[in-house]
Amino acid sequence: MATALALPNGQSEAAKKSLVADRPTHILHRTPWRPPVATKAEGLRVTLEDGTTLIDAAGGAAVVSVGHGHPKVIQAIKDQADKVCYVYNMQLSNEPAEELADFIIDESDGAFELCGFVSGGSEAMEGTIKLARQYFWEIGEKQRTNFIARNLSFHGNTVATLNLAYHPTRRAPYAGIMDDTHFHHVSPAYAARFQKAEETEEQYVERLRQELENKFIELGPETVAGFCAETVVGATTGCVPPPKGYLKAMKSVCEKYGALFILDEVMSGMGRMGSYHAWQTYGPDSPPDIQAVAKGLGGGYAAIGAVLMSAKVAKAIVCAASLAVQKVFKEEKLIDNCKAQGDYLGELLQKKLGPGSSSPAAPFVFDIRGGGLFWATEFDLTVPGAANLDFKGQAFALAVQARCLENGLILMGLTGGANLEGTKGDHVMICPPYTVTKEDVDEIVKLYVQSVEEVLKEAGL
Repeated sequence: MATALALPNGQSEAAKKSLVADRPTHILHRTPWRPPVATKAEGLRVTLEDGTTLIDAAGGAAVVSVGHGHPKVIQAIKDQADKVCYVYNMQLSNEPAEELADFIIDESDGAFELCGFVSGGSEAMEGTIKLARQYFWEIGEKQRTNFIARNLSFHGNTVATLNLAYHPTRRAPYAGIMDDTHFHHVSPAYAARFQKAEETEEQYVERLRQELENKFIELGPETVAGFCAETVVGATTGCVPPPKGYLKAMKSVCEKYGALFILDEVMSGMGRMGSYHAWQTYGPDSPPDIQAVAKGLGGGYAAIGAVLMSAKVAKAIVCAASLAVQKVFKEEKLIDNCKAQGDYLGELLQKKLGPGSSSPAAPFVFDIRGGGLFWATEFDLTVPGAANLDFKGQAFALAVQARCLENGLILMGLTGGANLEGTKGDHVMICPPYTVTKEDVDEIVKLYVQSVEEVLKEAGL
């Protein structure tokens, strides 16, 4: 979930109100003011109405995959509009939907049999819940009504997906309608924050596996429909990959008790991690029973998600756009580029901000993590050196996001992912389109580090 766009440091409440008043809008924006308006986008560059050009290093919220304005995708949309725009899936199918489903299944190493199309990530995750429930209804195990997911997770904006996920501050306004009877939670797989000092990675994974099994036993193993996790955690904690062996361990518990293993790859899937599915990188021996994908599936050209295992809905133009995006992945070897440039991005972030770097920001960097073109820097502003820094009431990550925008760079700054209460932590995510070049990566990191250092300097460093 993308954070609200922050105004530059020092912007007063009066100025914010003035901005809203000066730029009226009838759109219910996710910000309390009208954000800058984009008028053109091509490749990694986005142009604003005043002519300012920005580098899109966020891909929206890790949505844009083949870049903005890709001619092959645009042509596919135009061509399909001339053929068939819509048919009702209970009456007719359509060519792009059939071909897209075949493409996804063919790229999935035999993990999936069927593919159902929906309109986005939240609906896809809602579909995984309903599909799991219907599966057990059909085979006569109607008592399986419990779902287990993780703390510090996000699975969508619907009521059901808010129940499945758990982040205290996001759930707080809806606590009165949350269902604690059928949705349950275990610890996140977040080694940098929660692995004990005396534990090996293997011991940490075993502790998490045992916790999940204990939750099954507590609820009654025969009542659990499934366990759900983001393969790589997205905006909530910022590009957190699973420890080695984690997916296999969690799936083993599901298999032991007859439950379904469900993965949410809405943000981390569709090539983002340098493989078509993120589990192909982090658990190739542990594919899910059900999986949700979106974002990179349509690449920003179409509102589309998919539930991998069962067919749901097909819409002709949307599937034509998505199919064109998937073909570009293969034709232009963009998943290979995603891995290559992602490796370089990770190395450059470590070099410029990691331990041993000369950056004044280095002492405040808690963790640099990620893979493919899905990276985050987590900052710790509780260290002794930060005691006298004054960010004028603004969260550090949001201040960095705002300064990046001033410097011509679009990134995502988020907060509240470093503890279970959702009150600690600042992380900034870099997830550019898969068309990014080495030169683009150099420029992105240059502007990012510059922005971080400027915010710290102005706060009194």
